[in-house]
Amino acid sequence: MTTTDMPPMRLRVTRNERIADGIHLFELQDAAGGALPAFTAGAHIAIRTPNGLLRKYSLCNDPAERNRYQVAIKREANGRGGSIDLIDRVKAGDNLTVAAPVNDFGLPQRAQDFIFIAGGIGVTPMMAMIRQVMAEGKRFRLFYCSRAPETTAFCDELSAPELKDSITIHYDYGDLSRSLDLKTILAERKNREHLYCCGPRPLMEAVRLFTNHWSPAAVHFEAFSEAETHKASDTSFKVKLARSGQTIEVAADKTILEALRAHGLDVPSSCETGTCGTCKTKLLAGEADHRDLYLTEHDKPGHIMICVSRAKSDELTIDR
Repeated sequence: MTTTDMPPMRLRVTRNERIADGIHLFELQDAAGGALPAFTAGAHIAIRTPNGLLRKYSLCNDPAERNRYQVAIKREANGRGGSIDLIDRVKAGDNLTVAAPVNDFGLPQRAQDFIFIAGGIGVTPMMAMIRQVMAEGKRFRLFYCSRAPETTAFCDELSAPELKDSITIHYDYGDLSRSLDLKTILAERKNREHLYCCGPRPLMEAVRLFTNHWSPAAVHFEAFSEAETHKASDTSFKVKLARSGQTIEVAADKTILEALRAHGLDVPSSCETGTCGTCKTKLLAGEADHRDLYLTEHDKPGHIMICVSRAKSDELTIDR
């Protein structure tokens, strides 16, 4: 049985602790002290909040640990209330329903060198990655963009003297002119590094832009918030399936993926945020409105990520 087939677990909250302004660290354990399902660096768990919402959070503790899961949660004042519900209402001793770990952001086993770029709470998966990479004797560089020291999760741990040659914490104090110089950092892929990026959408878009000359297989993204799948200006359009000749209407408030599934089609997907590449589909005709972070500029004319991207033309033809 894989972790994705496992039923949800009821886990005991053993820690809800503020670790930075607006950020709390949660620790979850089996109430009976049993071992938890194993996970690898980059994995996330889905937690059912007290108000019934399901929220995904990256695991940040050492993947070698089987007795606990740790996640760092940012209080999102403009969100739908899941983070506020957890931070304000959940205390040590409470139980939460948690799904087994899933990993759409894993590290390749053969790679020896890594560059991690994190923005804000996007550092959480990097914490598990650093622990795993160091345990395996591999090399890494972390560039961690944050507004100020008081808003920086894991600041003390990442500022340890023994990590000073591998980790750069960059503070911009809310001034765009003081942003990290990504163009210089990413000008060259060193030692066949694999790049992992998680953070706000503008940061990930900048990293995507400055890595267009990298091998696409070496650049990996994870969105820590929902993708921008819908805009107020969106309209409906048609998708023609080249193999069957079937034409399907995609409503303004639906994705191509949702429309295909509504018509009984079995379409593979995973992250559904336009970052993992699972739903990459050949685009045969029409003009796409690309909203993903996976495709390179070279790939965009002939492909589309159907979990998030839409159409600029009235109709698209895809290879299905």
